[in-house]
Amino acid sequence: MFFTFSLHKIQTHDRFAFEPAEYSRFKFGCGWAARRFGAQLAQAFIEQYLKTGVLNKQLVVAPSPYAFIPTATFALKNYFVFELNRWLAENDLPVVQETKVHRKTSYKEDYGALNAEERMQLIGQDSFHIDRAFLEDKTVLFLDDIRITGSHERMILKMVQEYQLNNDMGLLYFAELTNPDIHPNIENHLNYFEVKDIFDLEPIIESRHFFINTRIVKYILNYESAPFRIFLQNRTDEFVHNLYNMALGNSYHMVEAYLPNLHCIRDYIYTNNFKLIHNGN
Repeated sequence: MFFTFSLHKIQTHDRFAFEPAEYSRFKFGCGWAARRFGAQLAQAFIEQYLKTGVLNKQLVVAPSPYAFIPTATFALKNYFVFELNRWLAENDLPVVQETKVHRKTSYKEDYGALNAEERMQLIGQDSFHIDRAFLEDKTVLFLDDIRITGSHERMILKMVQEYQLNNDMGLLYFAELTNPDIHPNIENHLNYFEVKDIFDLEPIIESRHFFINTRIVKYILNYESAPFRIFLQNRTDEFVHNLYNMALGNSYHMVEAYLPNLHCIRDYIYTNNFKLIHNGN
């Protein structure tokens, strides 16, 4: 059994069944938005697939592929799973298991600005990996926030073929572009709807439910130097250290365009540490 499911269909340039500003905040780490979107997707999935008894095997959820830093979908996945587990537990069914799709490459290019051919050329250089033995005789749900051209989906299906996965499986999306006349860069229209510059990130980061992801790390590292330095000075030590650790974990120190800001973060960390030691703290 193979199926795809999307909660919202995008058919026009300017009218959406969800709030674009909230979606934009979600893409940059807003946990409140991830909670709403994940729960909404889970509720629709329960109605269509679980209550009807279509799926009757152990469910395994895999968020969109990542290397070290999770994508925004990872936060959505958490709340999707929480909502599913409540329903499953109340109906005496096994709760959800989770797995990860590992990816080899993390690229600098802004994926949301590319057309279909450019997306496929870029992502085609990547490779996805999964634990085949863990998935045996289970229903696998590959979760992503949005489907625009299907290039990520084709890479998932390529992985499925390479690993000879015979599982029941579904591809689940919060939203899907269904009008082929709309350019794929509508994704960036949504991504940056509420984030016009680096200082628009501040209320998202300062929220109690902020969740760091690849998009916000890449955005910060790629920002012009002067405003970046002002932005950095206003952040907590915890955030700065987390930003640096995430960047190294994704090998962003190997990306030339990120080096100036990354070196600035490194210098900021060691300068602050030196001041603390000097002051006897």
